[in-house]
Amino acid sequence: MAATRRRKIHPRARRRTPSAIQRTSAAARRARNRLARTWKDTRGALTTAEARVQKQLEALARRAGVDPREVRARLKEWNARFERERRRAKREFESRLAELQTRARRERRMIGRLVDDGVQGALASLNIPSRREVHELTRKVDELSRKIDRFRR
Repeated sequence: MAATRRRKIHPRARRRTPSAIQRTSAAARRARNRLARTWKDTRGALTTAEARVQKQLEALARRAGVDPREVRARLKEWNARFERERRRAKREFESRLAELQTRARRERRMIGRLVDDGVQGALASLNIPSRREVHELTRKVDELSRKIDRFRR
């Protein structure tokens, strides 16, 4: 039975999906879902308010003796304007949300670099070798061991 070779995973490859990043993306998904629900609820409330206004205006027009067709025409104009403003607000909201997400990603990368630099500084001040330095020393010791073995033969 042939021995299977284990693939060596580069240290950076392991760092791509730490649980902190997964928690952050889960938090981002929750925030995005919360914003979507809020937007949907707002649209529903506005639609309901629009229907109430229409009914009240028609009742007011009947009492005042105004032609209901005229009221409907004005309501239709108002609805069109309202819809344009709703679309504009949605576009602006989405662009600002995208801008905020981009900024959050950039800040997260910057904070990650600052943390890495802080850890490296702390290791250096405590005179503790980094993983890379330990790996390099191990490689040099292995190389020297091979040379010593060659001299013994």
